[in-house]
Amino acid sequence: METVDFSKSEQYTLSIRLSTEGFMLSVYNPLDGGNFTFIEREVEETLSLTANIKKMLREVEWLNHTFRRVNVLIANKRFVLVPLEFFEDEQIETLFYHSHSARENELVQYNILRKNNAVVLFGMDKSSYNLLKEQYPDIKFYSQASSLIESFSAKSRLGNSRKIYVNLRGIGIEMFCYDRGHLLLANSFECHEVTDRIYYLLYTWKQMGFDALRDELHLSGDLSEKDALLPELKKYIKQVFIMTPATNLDLRSIVLCE
Repeated sequence: METVDFSKSEQYTLSIRLSTEGFMLSVYNPLDGGNFTFIEREVEETLSLTANIKKMLREVEWLNHTFRRVNVLIANKRFVLVPLEFFEDEQIETLFYHSHSARENELVQYNILRKNNAVVLFGMDKSSYNLLKEQYPDIKFYSQASSLIESFSAKSRLGNSRKIYVNLRGIGIEMFCYDRGHLLLANSFECHEVTDRIYYLLYTWKQMGFDALRDELHLSGDLSEKDALLPELKKYIKQVFIMTPATNLDLRSIVLCE
């Protein structure tokens, strides 16, 4: 990793993305031009999420430093959006499990996104929550979708076209549709093949009634398949763009949720 002076860690924000595909660590120094350092860490598929976190905390010495703020982003498809005006915190499990099947040892959390007049409900492993809470008592938990929604909302206000922002992952995609800052739809699909990704993207585009010539599609995340994706998408959608930077937008944008 890049050289980071952890003697000054109390000035830094540590953000950790937890995913079955691997963990990503981000150290943000707001006093040094807002620089980010990213560290990728593989997970052992034979171990549970909590066991992988324990292993990481044991092996990465600098994680035991004190940080100004610690964020954890849960990257999975188990999230639900609720309009802020209909949200009641005592109803979070009822609302969440109306859309997702119940799981053992799951804790339902929520993030209030006032800029988008919405609340994101999300599920995470209870044992992992307790472990991280013990390590960092003031830790903040977020759905990855919360960070992306806030980031894309700000970007979507530019220009007069409607936009779909896509976060590509190895095992799925998340799509966020906007009309000049107004969130229209957030959805997640599990898919591994390029053909399936194209299908879900074009299906959503059609269902939302987006204009093939005027409206915009923006891609981010894992772009290892972009050479196969872009030519097919551009057959049907004229305005297709790769975002810059395209990776780790959730970790870069989590400060917007603070």
